[in-house]
Amino acid sequence: MPGSATHRIAVLPGDGVGPEICDRAIDVLGKITELYGHSFEFTHADVGGIAYEKHGQHLPEATLELCRNSSAILFGCVGGPVDQQHVPKWKDAEKIALLGLRKAFNLAVNLRPAAVYPFLSNLSPLKDSIVNKGIDVVIVRELVSGIYFGDHSTAEDGKSAVDVMSYSWDEVVTPVRFAFESAMLRKKNLTVVDKANVLDTSRLWRKVALDLAKQYPEVTVNFMYIDNAVMQIIKDPSQFDVVVTGNMFGDILSDAASVLPGSLGLMPSASLSTVEGENTIHMYEPIHGTAPDIAGKNLVNPIAQILSAAMMLRYSYNLEAEARCIEKAVEKVLADGGRTGDLLGGVKGQSSMSCTEMSAAIIAAMEK
Repeated sequence: MPGSATHRIAVLPGDGVGPEICDRAIDVLGKITELYGHSFEFTHADVGGIAYEKHGQHLPEATLELCRNSSAILFGCVGGPVDQQHVPKWKDAEKIALLGLRKAFNLAVNLRPAAVYPFLSNLSPLKDSIVNKGIDVVIVRELVSGIYFGDHSTAEDGKSAVDVMSYSWDEVVTPVRFAFESAMLRKKNLTVVDKANVLDTSRLWRKVALDLAKQYPEVTVNFMYIDNAVMQIIKDPSQFDVVVTGNMFGDILSDAASVLPGSLGLMPSASLSTVEGENTIHMYEPIHGTAPDIAGKNLVNPIAQILSAAMMLRYSYNLEAEARCIEKAVEKVLADGGRTGDLLGGVKGQSSMSCTEMSAAIIAAMEK
C-alpha cells in the first residue's frame, strides 16, 4: 500500500547465471510495486567465487553486515565449472557461502515445493499414469543441525573417519512444528521421514512428531524410512502432501523430488530463520546451480528465482495476494505455451524464449 514501510532486500547474485536471474526477479518485484504500491529497496553484495575474486573470501563480512541490516535475502547461486573445483576461487565456495549464511542467520527450516504443472507433464521423467494423479509436494528440511554441522574428524593415517549426527529436542521441534502448520494450510497430511529402525536421532524425531501431533488432531501423520521415501517419491509422489525430515535426509529427498517437474529452472526454495522479532531474516533462492555454460547468454530460465521472490513476499512480508499474483502469472505464461530452452522437452517446431522474454511475459500477465 502507498506509504507503507520500505522493505530492505539484500541481493546476493553470486556466480554464473545468478546476476541474470536476480535482475529478472527484481523486475517482477517492480511490477508488484506498480500494482500494489509496496516499496522495495535492493542493495547488492558479493558472495561465492566473485566475492573471492574481489575480496579474497567467499562470504565477506561486508556481505553479512548488509544482510543483518536487511529484512530478507534474495540469493542467486554460487560455484564454478565442475572441472575447476580445485581452483581457490571455486574451492568450497558453495559450502562456505551457504552454510555460513545458514548459520549466521539461523536459517533452520528449508522449504522446497515440488509440483508438476499439468501443461508441462511431458517434461516429467515419470510415466503418465503416475503424473496424471497430480503431484504437489512440499518438503520441509531441518537446515542447521544434524550430521552436516556435527563434529568431523579423519585419522592421521587417513584410514578411518568420523562424522557425528546429533539433534536436540528443540532443534527438531522447529521444523516439525512448521511442517504441521503447513499441513494445516494444505491437505492436512504430514509424512515424517527418518531411519528410526537404526538411528537414535530418528527415534527422537518420532517422539517430537508424536508429541506435537496432539496439538494438530486434524493432521494425519505418517512415518516412513528414508530409503522407502526416496523410492516412493518417484514411484507414487501423489501420496505426499507435506514431508518433514532432518538435514541429510532432506538433502537427499529434496534432490530426488527436484526431478519431478522436469526442470530445475522451475524449482524455488526458502530458508527460514527461527529468530523471532525484528531480527528475523529469511533467504530465498532457486535450487539450480550456476550453469556457467550459459551464463551471460540470456538463456537461463528465471522462473525458479521469480518464484523464490514470490515466496519472499509470502514468508518475509506476509503478502499472500502479491505472492499469488506472481505465481498465477507464471502459471498463465506456461499454460499459454511460454517456454525457455530447458522447457521445450524435445518438442519440434516450438521456439524458446530468452531469460528477459520470459520475465517480460510474466510481468505482462501480472494483475491484481
